[in-house]
Amino acid sequence: MNSTPLLFLGILAGLAASWWGMVVAPKLQIGSAPTVVLKETGQHYPPTRPGVAQQGAEVYRSLGCNTCHSQIVRPEGYGHDLLRGWGPRRTVAQDYLRDQPIMLGSVRVGPDLANIATRMGSGDSNAQPAMVAYHLKHLYHPRTVMEGSVMPAYPFLFEKRRIVEGPSPDALKLEGAYAPEAGYEVVPKEEARVLVAYLLSLKSSASLVEAPVIPPPTNAPVKAANTASIATGGPSR
Repeated sequence: MNSTPLLFLGILAGLAASWWGMVVAPKLQIGSAPTVVLKETGQHYPPTRPGVAQQGAEVYRSLGCNTCHSQIVRPEGYGHDLLRGWGPRRTVAQDYLRDQPIMLGSVRVGPDLANIATRMGSGDSNAQPAMVAYHLKHLYHPRTVMEGSVMPAYPFLFEKRRIVEGPSPDALKLEGAYAPEAGYEVVPKEEARVLVAYLLSLKSSASLVEAPVIPPPTNAPVKAANTASIATGGPSR
């Protein structure tokens, strides 16, 4: 008896079952999940990213940033992400409901970016200008803010132009070998601006039922973050 058709059907059934269980079922389950309303603020989580941040997500994707950066805080026992201060809790599926596509990443040549906005003080209006300036210089040439970084520079996201009536308020404050010649300045293009807006929208620190944020004991000192590798890590490596 020729068993080839049965073998073929068995292989096909196995592939179909695997595809259903690993692709279709999770898509149906997670894709239809609703946002949650945070008790503290009454706002939906995850929030909708502003339009400029959504544009920045496309720039992030086009540059392949997720090749060297992840956006996932691993749970305790699967690494030292929580001890490093990369997030106050582990990342869960709820955090990605607004993202399409999800740029999870699997390699960490540079630091994880799931909470880069939170780590750098997003929400503090006094810190905001300094954060934007840092990210822009970092994108123009990472070694301007982090000596020894292996992240590639993205000068094509910026324009070098002659100063006419006066320096632009948006011009990067560059020094030494990175400064343009006298009479010229470096200003960010729109792609750089929206990319920074996307980076400053990366926050996944809301306390959820499946991943609660446990506050430190009131009588215990708060551990200082490692600013060299965490806070100023940004999108660098």
